[in-house]
Amino acid sequence: MAVLAPVSGSAAPVPHKKRRSRVSLSDRRTRFGLLNATPVVIYLLILFVYPIFSTLMLSLKGDDGAFTLHWYADAFQGANLEILLTTLRISFETSLLALAVGFLLAAAISRLKPLWAGLAMIVVVVPHFISALVRTYGWIILLGDNGVVNNVLTGIHFPGAPFQLLYNEIGVVIGTTAVMLPYTVLLLYAVMKGIDRRLMAAAAGMGAGRITIFRRVYVPLVAPGLVNAGVLSFILCLGYYLTPALMGGEKQTMVASLIDEQVMKQNEWNGASALGIILLLLTFAGLLLLRLLKSAGEALRNRGTAS
Repeated sequence: MAVLAPVSGSAAPVPHKKRRSRVSLSDRRTRFGLLNATPVVIYLLILFVYPIFSTLMLSLKGDDGAFTLHWYADAFQGANLEILLTTLRISFETSLLALAVGFLLAAAISRLKPLWAGLAMIVVVVPHFISALVRTYGWIILLGDNGVVNNVLTGIHFPGAPFQLLYNEIGVVIGTTAVMLPYTVLLLYAVMKGIDRRLMAAAAGMGAGRITIFRRVYVPLVAPGLVNAGVLSFILCLGYYLTPALMGGEKQTMVASLIDEQVMKQNEWNGASALGIILLLLTFAGLLLLRLLKSAGEALRNRGTAS
C-alpha cells in the first residue's frame, strides 16, 4: 500500500502554546526595555525638553504676561536683523574655509602610513582639548599688530604689511575656523580612508587624467563627508560665543553675544528667549537640509546604479 508523503514546502503549523510563549517573551523584553529607557527619558525631559519648552513660552509672553509675537518681530528688524545676518554670513564663511583647509589636511593624512597618520591626527585633534579661551588668546597674540604673523610679513617686506587681522571679520573667521577644523578633518578623514583606491587606478587605466579622476571619481565619493562636515561647522558656528566676542569688533557681533547682552545688561529675558528659539530653528533647518541632501544623493546613486 502506497504511503502518501507530505507535500514539500508546506510549513508545519506552530503549536498554540509555542506561539503564546513567544508572545510572552516579546512582552517581557519590551517591558524590560521600557524599564531601562525610563531613566534616560526622564533625564532628557528634565534637562532638554523642559528648558526648551520654558524658553519657548517665555519668548511668547509680553511684559504684561499676555501672548505676543513682539519679540520675534523685534528679532527680524533693525540692528537685531543685521546681527542675525552677520551670524549667518560668518557661519557660512567659516564652514567654507574649514572645508577647504580640512579637505587638504584630510587628503594628505589619508595618504600617510598608519603610524604617521595617527601622529598627524593627534596634532589636529589635541588643540581641541585645550581651553577655548587659551586658544583664542593664542590667536590674538599671533594676529596682533605686533604679533608673529605681522612681524614675519613685515620682515620679508610683504606689500601692505602689517595687516589689521584682529577686531574685524577676518580675525573672527580665522578664529572660528580653527575651532571647527578638527571636526571637519575627522569627518573627511573617515570618508577618505574608506575610499577604494582601485577605483582611481581603474579610471587611470581607462585613460582618464588626474583632473578628470578627481572631478568625476574622487569628489563624488567624498561628497557625503563634505556635506556632513560643512553643515556641522555651520551649525556649531551659529551659536558660538567666545571667539567672535574676543576677536571681533562691533560689526562682528553675533547672536550669542546679543543674547548675552540682553540677559546680563538689559534684563530682556523674553527677547533673548526669542533669539534662542530662532537659533534652535536654524539648527533644525540645517539638520533638515543635511537629511534632504543625503536623500538626494542616495537617489542619484541608485539611479546611476540602475542605469
